[in-house]
Amino acid sequence: MEHFDSNGLVIIGSLIIIISYLFNLAASRYSIPSVLLLIVLGIALKGLVSATGMLSPDLTPILEVLGTIGLIMIVLEASLDLELERGKRKVIGRAFFTSLVTLFLSAILIAGVMTIYLKVDLTTGLLYAVPLSIMSSAIIIPSVSTLQSSKREQMIYESTFSDILGIMLFYFLISSLEAESIGEMSLDALLNLSLTVLVSLAASYFLIFLFQKIRTELKLFLLIAVLIFLFAISKMFHLSSLLIILVFGLILSNRQIFFPGKMKKFLDEEHMSTIFDNFKMITLESSFVVRTFFFVIFGFTILLTSLLDLKVWLVSILILGLLYGIRFAWFRVVFRKDIYPDIWMAPRGLITILLYYSIPEALAVPEFNEGVLLLVILASSIIMAVSLIKYRKSGLRKADFEVSATATED
Repeated sequence: MEHFDSNGLVIIGSLIIIISYLFNLAASRYSIPSVLLLIVLGIALKGLVSATGMLSPDLTPILEVLGTIGLIMIVLEASLDLELERGKRKVIGRAFFTSLVTLFLSAILIAGVMTIYLKVDLTTGLLYAVPLSIMSSAIIIPSVSTLQSSKREQMIYESTFSDILGIMLFYFLISSLEAESIGEMSLDALLNLSLTVLVSLAASYFLIFLFQKIRTELKLFLLIAVLIFLFAISKMFHLSSLLIILVFGLILSNRQIFFPGKMKKFLDEEHMSTIFDNFKMITLESSFVVRTFFFVIFGFTILLTSLLDLKVWLVSILILGLLYGIRFAWFRVVFRKDIYPDIWMAPRGLITILLYYSIPEALAVPEFNEGVLLLVILASSIIMAVSLIKYRKSGLRKADFEVSATATED
């Protein structure tokens, strides 16, 4: 069997980025999530490699690294877009409680399915259920551009909160396996969250003070490197590391709120404004590249033969039914009206994959079929794509009707 040479890898990498850009254009025009197209591209590349007789490399370690960096960049990108104005408190509150309730209910019910399917205890079942219960901001954030502003903000906040709460719950479950009592677990979780918030605030203010003093042009990727370093270090100490990224992005994008009164003298607003604009652009571009290769490599690594198992389909359909049933009930009871396409905007993706690969080997369950993971991710992305297409068409019909009515009045 043959290997790819370095020149071939460069060509393939360049073509993947070009194709991903075209996918983004298609996504914005036809409301089809580009992530879904990237996964299909990865599957097609694997088929091409097999057909040509080349040796297929093991890309799982690269997938895990890209997933971690992609997670950081996506949450950072989202936080830089969030404005903490008084008028948005209601939207933020609704998004937080929606993500909190749907995450916990989904995790508990899916854990029940996992205990039956995997024949494991409830804690291990929850460990497998939580990744499947988390919405993917990596898929939602690039896909909501066609929604009206209120719905778009709701989905960005909700998916970001879902990521953060889900990751916190996941690592809380892992640490709980070592705890001797529920009281000890609760105390550890409270201390963890409090320490993370303090570290996040201290690190964010320090970085802003430091980087507004640096006058050299080469500093923005240095800032990203420092954030990734802080994320990795805090993760080693089992802190809620994603919260550090979120807090930094929120403080940077809402400087006027976090530097009130006399604190404004410590902020060089003119210089920070330039840094913010450039940093936001670099974050957006980096997130695009990392997300592109992550989902293509994920598509390359998946085994389609796992979808031939009837039990995989039955379990996946049951999980999807629980996910959307909980979401429908919550939106119908709490929001009551104008709930479409919101209830269908619940794709699983990067976080689900990343947390699945983060399950410690000692807690791994060999009986778990990865086909469930793949099917839930693909199906939830397709469901979101169909709902966005219908929403877009209904919006166009409404716009045509309004134009026609205006012309008739004239």
